[in-house]
Amino acid sequence: MASYTIKYDKKRCIACDACLVHCKVKNKVPEGLSLNRLIAEGPIPDEEGKPTAKLKYQNCRHCKKPQCVPACPTGAMYKREDGLVLVDLDKCDGCQACIEACPWTVPVFNEATGKIMKCDYCVDRIEAGGEPACVTGCTAKALTFVRK
Repeated sequence: MASYTIKYDKKRCIACDACLVHCKVKNKVPEGLSLNRLIAEGPIPDEEGKPTAKLKYQNCRHCKKPQCVPACPTGAMYKREDGLVLVDLDKCDGCQACIEACPWTVPVFNEATGKIMKCDYCVDRIEAGGEPACVTGCTAKALTFVRK
């Protein structure tokens, strides 16, 4: 099966947050939560001494050896053969062990449902031949979806 990644080109990113907005809308993410992050560090001086911001895009890395999966006591967190790390909401009891286990604190707790939410690369769109919402919504084309 295929595996996937989202590549981030920091030179193209304009920090418009369109990737975050498209993700939130598509996945119905409650206010105050985000399944991906655009992190600005700075201002820091560039080579010429001018102030600039260093931008980083972060979403689930769908790790080769995800620490969230064995940490989940109910088996709700699992890794598919294609490498996607997903949450079975029917099994999730909201214990938040996956959040504590993830080095990047990618999973988030949805208080309204009492369940975990995390980036799943918009698996429904991938299975339909499309791309994740963050990628299609990126106005500067800084995000690229790669099928390996």
